[in-house]
Amino acid sequence: MFGIRGDAPEPPSQRAVAGNPGTPILSPRHPGRAVSTAAALLAVAVLGDVLVTNANFRWDIVGHYFFSATIMSGIGMTLALTGICMAIGSVLGTVLAIMRRSANRVVSLIAGGYIWFFRGTPVLVQLVFWYNLAALFPRVSIGLPFGGPTFLHASTNALIRPFTAAVLGLGLNEGAYMAEIVRGGIQSVDAGQADAGRALGMTHLQIMRRVVLPQAMRAIIPPTGNETIGMLKMTSLVSVISLADLLYSAQLIYSVNFQTIPLLITASLWYLIITTVLTIGQSRVERHFSRGFVRAREQRQTPLRWLRSGEH
Repeated sequence: MFGIRGDAPEPPSQRAVAGNPGTPILSPRHPGRAVSTAAALLAVAVLGDVLVTNANFRWDIVGHYFFSATIMSGIGMTLALTGICMAIGSVLGTVLAIMRRSANRVVSLIAGGYIWFFRGTPVLVQLVFWYNLAALFPRVSIGLPFGGPTFLHASTNALIRPFTAAVLGLGLNEGAYMAEIVRGGIQSVDAGQADAGRALGMTHLQIMRRVVLPQAMRAIIPPTGNETIGMLKMTSLVSVISLADLLYSAQLIYSVNFQTIPLLITASLWYLIITTVLTIGQSRVERHFSRGFVRAREQRQTPLRWLRSGEH
């Protein structure tokens, strides 16, 4: 009679090689892993020793100013700039991506020219340009072009304050990068999806809004999360136009007490905390839009499980 054995399979080290029953399979050894692990732990230990024993870090000053009103105000400004500029960049980037793919050559070239210009010039130059716009246009007017009547006019210096210059510089620059991200996401969607929408009588905008963009989000979200984290750190550039973000707030303090390193450490720790929160949020949003496309195990993957699994 034939039966099914319920015994557990032997471990790999005990199984015999096919064709040679007397030779067991030995688990491969990885001495390089042990050496690299030991070297990494040694480096971490040395770094920890330096951080603890070097009194010049002045951790007491870091703790004293960590929750100070000036630093908290700077964090609020940094978060506000990040949110506003990413919102402007996302909306503008989506519009530019759709224009870039338009069958109208003029519309496509205009979008391409915008992307070419704003990606080709440094964002710091753009910030300084917007801040000094009054040197080029002392007054801003709204009316008919080519000498027509003017309806509204105002001083450029009154309109372009440091916050406005920062939003224009960062938001318009981000729009160019988001346009390429959105365009790549749209191209990742199978062309048959748009064909099916046209077969149902949908307009181009309806297809884009109801069919293409929802599916493209799976490819758009990861780089957008990276752009958000990059925008958070890029806001530190606004210190050159005297806008009191997190870095400029730290600069204001150490310009008085001359504790440069402790205040820079304070700002860096807050940047790390905020980017960590954004990274966790990004992973959750990615899992939401990846439902049905990845295995359930991968959706539940966390950094701790990733480290334990050894799949790296």
